Formats: sequence, structure tokens, C-alpha cells
Amino acid sequence: MSENIELPNHVFPTTQGEINLAEIANEWLVLYFYPKDSTPGCTTQAVGFSCLKDQFDALGCQIIGVSRDSVKAHQNFTEKQSLTIDLISDKEEVLCKHFDVIKEKNM
Repeated sequence: MSENIELPNHVFPTTQGEINLAEIANEWLVLYFYPKDSTPGCTTQAVGFSCLKDQFDALGCQIIGVSRDSVKAHQNFTEKQSLTIDLISDKEEVLCKHFDVIKEKNM
């Protein structure tokens, strides 16, 4: 089931320039959140999305990863892993708060 979710009208820095999610023209958007660049699980996830990017593109779907890491950290991660997807730096936690994805660890 698809749901139209209002995205914040805010400009975010990314590995491919700046983006305002409220202005994305694609019919579909996969916005996924992850804790930190270059960790095992996050790397697997980003590489997996990159491998499938052409299939998502064919469906008119854009994929963007979001974490609180800096653009420089994202650029290093992208280069090291040959990622083909865009990564947003949400250092101010605008998107993280909008989607309520930051939770306290219970470990």
C-alpha cells in the first residue's frame, strides 16, 4: 500500500549536490535511514540499493540514503564502495525528526 507523505520543504546537502525532497519529480521515492557510513550493515544496505538502482530507475523510483554523517564522510563512503545512489547529510536531524527515526539504544 502506498501512502503520500509530505516531505519537508528544506534543502539538504548530498553527495551529488543539494536537494529539496519536496521538489522531487519522480513518481516514487525510497528514502532509507541508516546510522553510520562504512559500518557492516549500512554498507551492505547501500551496496544492495546501488546494485538495484537501474531497476528502480526503470520504475521511476529514486533511492536516497539518509544519515547524520557529513557530506565528506558520505563522499568517502560512496567512493570506497562505488555507490551509485545519492546520500543526504542530515546533520541537523531535520529528516530524522520528521520521520521520527532516532531512538535511544536499549543495549
